[in-house]
Amino acid sequence: MRQQKPSTKKHDTTMAAYEKRGRIIDRLMPWLFVLMALIPILTTIGIVATLIVDAARFFQVVSLREVFSTNLAPLRAEPSFGFLPLINGTLMTTLIAMLVAIPLGLGTALYLSEYTSPRARKVIKPVIEVIAGIPTIVYGYFAYSFVTPLLMHLIPGLGAKNVLSPGLVMGIMIVPIVASLSEDAMNAVPDALREGAFALGSTRFEVAGKVVMPAAMSGIIASFVLGISRAIGETMIVAIASGSTKRFSFDITQSMQTMTGYIVEFTSGDAASGTTGYYSLYAVGLLLFVFTLLLNMLAQAVTRRWRIKY
Repeated sequence: MRQQKPSTKKHDTTMAAYEKRGRIIDRLMPWLFVLMALIPILTTIGIVATLIVDAARFFQVVSLREVFSTNLAPLRAEPSFGFLPLINGTLMTTLIAMLVAIPLGLGTALYLSEYTSPRARKVIKPVIEVIAGIPTIVYGYFAYSFVTPLLMHLIPGLGAKNVLSPGLVMGIMIVPIVASLSEDAMNAVPDALREGAFALGSTRFEVAGKVVMPAAMSGIIASFVLGISRAIGETMIVAIASGSTKRFSFDITQSMQTMTGYIVEFTSGDAASGTTGYYSLYAVGLLLFVFTLLLNMLAQAVTRRWRIKY
């Protein structure tokens, strides 16, 4: 019995339908991708617009001279809104965190990039990055219930709520960010630079410190700036372990309040909607946005300055 050949006409019809569907998809996908790209842009615009509009209502009542004073008492009968204590508390905790995160993160990145074997790196790096996945509220209670009592035995006069404890724990939390990004930047350095340095008689430590680190400096600095932004925007650790004392001080053994801690305190219902205290939340949020924006601009400028193309 002779086998029948497939119908050429049916095959041509199927191919034409397939090509038509492909052309429709080709026309639709660019618009879908544009929509996907516009969503985060429009979200950012909406956030900034909300901050500016509501913060403007605050600045209509409170002068800039008062804002940049040290007297912060938003719940008094005659409230005052000096944000310098909040800015000071934020910068103090961020400074302590980065004093911990930068050396530990950079040392970890150097070890993973220059000293460990590829097999060990595949095990160690994911374990370190797991730290970044721990919820920040867990870090907050760890700082309050473990680190603070431990430090109270070592430092006389340390308060139950203080700046030192959350700053140290925030530094540990930021280590994976600094270590991972710095290690990626170091791995991007061509091996030819290392081999040339070894051929000149350099030790492994000299190659790491004088060849690899300068070559990867743009990525390293970017990791530092990202870590600083993460520390400035941290909320739960400082809200739990740092306290809510609105004082302008440089004593890290005592309680201070950060900008994010102030927002958490007032969003819990202390300020009625439509009051000056309520709109002060948006003013503080706008200050946080300006800080992170300036940090990002600084990071871009420094990265362009130190960037090396291979």
